[in-house]
Amino acid sequence: MAEFVSIMALAHAPGVTGWLESCPPADQHAIQAGYQELAAIMRAARPDVIIGVANDHLLNLPLKNPPHWRIDGASAWTGPAEFFKAWLKQPGYQVRGRPDIAEIIARETIAAGHHIDRGDGLLFDDNWSVPLWYLGYEVPILPIHMNCINPPVPEPIDCIRFGRELRRIVRDVLPSGLRVALMGTGGLSHEPGGPRYFTMDPEFDRWFLDLMEESDAERVMREATVERMNEAGGGGTTELLAWMIAMAAAGGTGARTVFYVASAEMRCGIGASVWSRFA
Repeated sequence: MAEFVSIMALAHAPGVTGWLESCPPADQHAIQAGYQELAAIMRAARPDVIIGVANDHLLNLPLKNPPHWRIDGASAWTGPAEFFKAWLKQPGYQVRGRPDIAEIIARETIAAGHHIDRGDGLLFDDNWSVPLWYLGYEVPILPIHMNCINPPVPEPIDCIRFGRELRRIVRDVLPSGLRVALMGTGGLSHEPGGPRYFTMDPEFDRWFLDLMEESDAERVMREATVERMNEAGGGGTTELLAWMIAMAAAGGTGARTVFYVASAEMRCGIGASVWSRFA
């Protein structure tokens, strides 16, 4: 059977590469140090593939009747999408895919009844481009684009089920000896383009990070509702649904909060959680 060697959840705010210099020096240092620690964790884990789950930002999924998730089966990508390069201050990158693993995960999750479809060569924005800037481009990635903002979005119970399904697939279906990392990207509290665009909810963010440290799936499903996330920042905070998938895939073991910065300049709460033990 395959094995998880790293599971993490992290913010992907575009300002982290696009305008980090606008932050106070202490915040710049804390954010960069946090991402550099995540990169060190990923390097030490030596994965053969990274499975990622992140908000699609309406870039690829249809506006009408979107699936909850879309698995990308391309063999390689270039990113970010051309019109995001200047915004993210990134010249571009190339990263390999794993279409063989994408096919297995698509087959298994569809058979299990999840609302998911397939794509090939989907466009990347800050969802992958910001994490990969720090984590590197050497390890093949299997991106799963998620509908976090276009109702109806998946509920926490759907995300917990999906994370548990990914755990089953990795442990019971993927090739023996395969080393798998999983990352959920997005959040924390933010309201892109809304009346609270330059504010966030640090109290909510710290509460949610504590939830990840506890990793009690029943409590997460009961308390971290879509409505509660939207109260902390509409149109953005529901990206934390991807963190729930990572939490469920870890099997109930507690996370460690790597860092947290409430940054008005980033227009987002910036932070990360890491699971180092997997049940």
